Amino acid sequence: MITKALPIKKRSGFAAISAVAAVIVSAPYASAATECADAQPAVSHVRTVAAFDFATGDVPENVTVAPDNSLTVSMVGAPAGERPALVRISPSGQRTVLVTGQKGDGITGNTRGHDGTIYYNVWSSDASRNGVWKLAPGGTPHRISALPVGGVPNGLAIDPAGRTLYVADSQKGTVWAVPVSGGPVTAWLVDPALAIKASAPVPYGANGLRFHNGAVWVSNLSKGTLLRIPVTATGAPGRIHTVTSSLTGVDDFNFLSAHSNVVFAALNTQNQIAVVYPDGTTRTVLTASDGLASPTATAVRGQRLYITDGGLNEPHDAKLQTGTIDLGALLSH
Repeated sequence: MITKALPIKKRSGFAAISAVAAVIVSAPYASAATECADAQPAVSHVRTVAAFDFATGDVPENVTVAPDNSLTVSMVGAPAGERPALVRISPSGQRTVLVTGQKGDGITGNTRGHDGTIYYNVWSSDASRNGVWKLAPGGTPHRISALPVGGVPNGLAIDPAGRTLYVADSQKGTVWAVPVSGGPVTAWLVDPALAIKASAPVPYGANGLRFHNGAVWVSNLSKGTLLRIPVTATGAPGRIHTVTSSLTGVDDFNFLSAHSNVVFAALNTQNQIAVVYPDGTTRTVLTASDGLASPTATAVRGQRLYITDGGLNEPHDAKLQTGTIDLGALLSH
């Protein structure tokens, strides 16, 4: 989620809040973490795949990789006072606008169903637009479920069965469950672990969200935590595990693979990408010296890491980056 204050941001509605805003198997989870020493680069050959024009609203917020290696990028829009968009970036870097939103709204998390349907969150002060939307292949976008105005629908994920979407609400300390078929939403989990820390300089709680290995994983920006919430046999949330509490300014994140609990986390306010290991230890693998500019999300395909940079500070270097993951270096922590 876009977090840092910018002089050009408006101070009402969406912009008012955003201005402040199978390699390793599971191991025991720690409530705190320590930084691993960095021997050799775990991610190298970092380059820009696509550069964006921040002033037009192209402020990348979230990214999903499709089977054809194209990328679906959410452009949040609001930090620049412009319209949000959902954009496809081809492997060659060609851009196609899939959806254009309303000025004053924001498009945040996006995810993909097995049939190629794209689901995405719209954050709006207008009750007729705020909620979860879908774009079927060859179809037109439409909202499938409304979410309460006053919240901030942020991270979004779909369960492996393709029946339920989970939404992290950064203001209400809630994970919403949304039927893929549409209709009323359910407050799947409301917990202090998802809420905003009272003294936090950036008022965002639950932020990034992924469904992974039978659990909903959520980052809390204000607390710097990464949480793992098992999904029980009845679909209810199990006991919350704090994987780490040392991710200052954490935004969205993703996993090394479908079978690995190694996480690549975007630390928005720190201009860093951190790796979180299953035992809770962390390792900084990329920094501003690698070109990071307010990183908002990560995605992984094979040994390729993708990073969206919101470019919130001057010179507003909004872009999509990629780098090569060195598995030997990554696993030598």
